[in-house]
Amino acid sequence: MPTSRSYGDACTIARALDVVGERWALLVVRELLLGPQRFSDVRRALPGASSNLVTDRLRELEGHGVVARRKLPPPAASTVYELTEWGRELEPVVLALGAWGSRVPRPNPASLGVTSVLLFLRGSARPRGTACYRVELDSRVWTVRTEPGRLTVEPGEPGAPDATIRTDPPTLNALLEQPSHLDEAIHDGRLTIEGDRDAVRRLLREHEG
Repeated sequence: MPTSRSYGDACTIARALDVVGERWALLVVRELLLGPQRFSDVRRALPGASSNLVTDRLRELEGHGVVARRKLPPPAASTVYELTEWGRELEPVVLALGAWGSRVPRPNPASLGVTSVLLFLRGSARPRGTACYRVELDSRVWTVRTEPGRLTVEPGEPGAPDATIRTDPPTLNALLEQPSHLDEAIHDGRLTIEGDRDAVRRLLREHEG
């Protein structure tokens, strides 16, 4: 059952943790930063959490007004979860926590999810040109757009992408760290590209420096 525990502390930090301090709560928020998600998408992104636990966290966050549920119109007709306006105000908090945590040693073994890689790409990119990409990661499709000084990511199909990238999160993460390994990843079958390969090279390089 969802928890109703409270620190019973008037401090605003404690009050915030009453809302998002339960285990997995902030990771649920992380998964919704890039847009609405189905329960199955959130569950798949958190392999260490049971279905019941994810259900509880979503229900708690919804009860606190951080997350909202809505049903998509036909033909999708599925229920998605999304951050409310108040919930979206957590984005700089979560990203700052991520920056702080960069010095914490990585666990071994460790999973790496789609949202984490795309947030890294969005936050570190310094694009100089305009382009549109269809990025398929773990069978999910994302639209990545660049314009000078800005990169955006949103779920779903783009209209007319300059290039399509199909890979997995660890491979994309490795290429963001070492873009020169792109040809090797293509040769090994870990990544495929349709369309403008040079545009993909630019995307991988534009986060450097």
